Amino acid sequence: QVQLVESGGGLVQAGGSLRLSCAVFGLTAGDYATGWFRRAPGQEREFVAAINWNGGRTRTVDSVKGRFTISRHNTENTVSLQMNTLKPEDTAVYYCAASRRNVNTPSAVNEYDYWGQGTQVTVSS
Repeated sequence: QVQLVESGGGLVQAGGSLRLSCAVFGLTAGDYATGWFRRAPGQEREFVAAINWNGGRTRTVDSVKGRFTISRHNTENTVSLQMNTLKPEDTAVYYCAASRRNVNTPSAVNEYDYWGQGTQVTVSS
């Protein structure tokens, strides 16, 4: 059974940093791409970042470029999202997702096969 478990969310002041982690169970490292999405209150789920099957290629949405970095650790089957210089508009529930259909850097919700339960990130001004 495939399971994705996020951790690392919390409350932080604007300008601060958080590191989200996603532990992947039931999938073989290197067989899937991983992405991070977020959903702010009243908004649709939004793509944030993705990393390909071997960690050699990444993609990030323009609004977080230069502030967020996605990385993967295939020996541990985990993926991280380092978030720096956080802004109040980054407040959202953040979701980790895995795609076996597209092992590059998919950015669409419907390209992903498995999802975590989400972790809340709140940035105060």
